[in-house]
Amino acid sequence: MTPDAKRHYRHLEIRSFVIQAIRDFFTGNGYLEIDTPIRCPCIIPEAQIDPVTSDGNYLQASPELCMKRMLSKGFEKIFQICKCFRKNERGSHHLPELTLLEWYAKDSTYLDLMDQCENLILFIAQRLNLENRIIYQEKRISLDPPWQRLTLEEAFNLYADTSIHTALLDDVFDEIVSFQIEPHLGNTTPAFLVDYPAAFASLAKLKPDNPEYAQRFEFYMAGIELANGFTELINPVEQHQRFQKENRIRMLHNKHSIPMPDRFIEDLQTMPEAAGIAMGVDRLVMLFCNTPSIDDVVAFTPEAL
Repeated sequence: MTPDAKRHYRHLEIRSFVIQAIRDFFTGNGYLEIDTPIRCPCIIPEAQIDPVTSDGNYLQASPELCMKRMLSKGFEKIFQICKCFRKNERGSHHLPELTLLEWYAKDSTYLDLMDQCENLILFIAQRLNLENRIIYQEKRISLDPPWQRLTLEEAFNLYADTSIHTALLDDVFDEIVSFQIEPHLGNTTPAFLVDYPAAFASLAKLKPDNPEYAQRFEFYMAGIELANGFTELINPVEQHQRFQKENRIRMLHNKHSIPMPDRFIEDLQTMPEAAGIAMGVDRLVMLFCNTPSIDDVVAFTPEAL
């Protein structure tokens, strides 16, 4: 075996350990592992994600719709590790076919999800005998609590060259978060970027004490976004309106409209209060392997097929 092949083998070995640790963590905490279809007639209408089609259906960008429908049927704590697909996503941290971990729990909020993220990462690190510390590309990241929790407004005040309100008015919010804020997050301890503006609520519930912001966070280590979680919006009328807005944005950018996921919206009527999160497994493995490229932690890249 060549040195490159040996290194690749070691990365895939760590990947296997990480995925097994994820399963052990959730089953040990009373979660049921489930398996939902990856090809569906309807997906989440999102302005920024271009779907992949398959024989008149869509390949999922996330198992979110099906998993929430299971919550509406009485499942209380569920998780899934699955393949998801996103067109035109390729880079050192991006694959068009990626592996996602998602978990959902009844009677939880985004605050509970942040605690679960901390416990999950610590559990994996202990399995890998890392002693609550990760070294990634010369960054020494301590996993000892407390981890940083920074609101979007605080992050703009600290790192951006404009206020959050001006960024929203000038339609440069995403650009500033990506290039001015994200590089500062999670470099010495993992970080949660919390309370997104309502315009970026996605499928999240708004904060009852301040509806200008949503109960949503993103999770970072070494400046890399690993997860997106939120307290779930369970109002079917409001969710339908948000999906319509996403489709209008798509049309303005000359993208086709996504069919409305009517069965999901109907099931929201019986969905309990809950919270859910999606975490990128490939990126997580990158960190534990201390490699800068997502290509190093998958068996085959798209170009090698």
